[in-house]
Amino acid sequence: MTETTTRLHEPAVLVLEDGTRFEGRAYGARGRTLGEAVFATGMTGYQETLTDPSYAGQIVMMTAPHIGNTGMNDEDMESARIWVAGFVVRDPSRVVSNFRSQRSLDDDLQAAGVVGISGIDTRALTRHLRSAGAMRSGIFSGEAAALTHGEQLELVQSTIEMTGRNLSDSVSTAERYELPAKGERVGSVAVLDLGVKTSTLNFLAERGFDVKVLPQSVTAEEVLAERPDALFFSNGPGDPAASDRHVEILRSSLRAGVPYFGICFGNQLLGRALGYGTYKLPFGHRGINQPVVDKATGRVEITAHNHGFAVDAPIDRISESSEGFGRVEVSHVDLNDDVVEGLNCLDIPAFSVQYHPESAAGPHDANYLFDRFRDMVIASKENQA
Repeated sequence: MTETTTRLHEPAVLVLEDGTRFEGRAYGARGRTLGEAVFATGMTGYQETLTDPSYAGQIVMMTAPHIGNTGMNDEDMESARIWVAGFVVRDPSRVVSNFRSQRSLDDDLQAAGVVGISGIDTRALTRHLRSAGAMRSGIFSGEAAALTHGEQLELVQSTIEMTGRNLSDSVSTAERYELPAKGERVGSVAVLDLGVKTSTLNFLAERGFDVKVLPQSVTAEEVLAERPDALFFSNGPGDPAASDRHVEILRSSLRAGVPYFGICFGNQLLGRALGYGTYKLPFGHRGINQPVVDKATGRVEITAHNHGFAVDAPIDRISESSEGFGRVEVSHVDLNDDVVEGLNCLDIPAFSVQYHPESAAGPHDANYLFDRFRDMVIASKENQA
């Protein structure tokens, strides 16, 4: 056997906190990794998934059976690095075949130190997680594969659960930076980086915004000192119930009359700022094929998701913000499970969606939301004139 062939047959095991084990082959880096086991249902877009900061702390399994055939490149990175805690696939491609490819997926996983596993029954794992829910897990390969079953399970069960975790500081930018507006300038938008994706910033700049990206550690006073024409909270990992400081930043900005748009984690934080609760979904929504209905139009959008928490707000009626921000309606609802997928404030300029309208990779059904944000900011400025 050659060295390459030997590497492809090195044993690895995925261990779930309930004791379930899946034996397979080592993939990517060797060693051990711990995190929350989740599954993503996209047929494409594994590079965007891997580099999405929202997946920090999670061991991600791709439900599509064949992964890696288009390789990796520098253009499709959603951030500067791979963020997943571990990676699970059934059949990794042995050959990279795409004119845009610069490296193989296996090469990038090894370079980033991401421990993975291949060759397991991903359908069986998906069905198990759908029934039992997302749970703590670990991948063990190399020397870590020699640990006893009990030792591996003990390590998994000692991992901190996702509920109650604030991961914003691990994914946010350390320093403030700016992107200039493209085309006709509308104004400036302060972006609180809670795990923002590159494509999101590009879409904002393309709508005429000077984009001011701020670290998650900023204060409300520092945000307002930017004198932004609008505020944007990004996607990100962790439990929104553990982000009280960011909720207070948002409340201060809303009271100051700053127009707001939030996606994913930013939707959950708007819900909290308005006075609603949040809760953890059994296994979350992750993929690029989630059907969501826009209640105002009845139009069904196929959307990109990555979230394990949701807002607890009434979907059948307009409700009143307990924090004094007026009337609020649930604007979008997931057709699979009636989860709140969007909030629209009727008395202040603020709205949010739970999914990812930048759609990289994925459908473009929700791109119009960036235009809606632009129009809202223009209207707000005209009203203040």
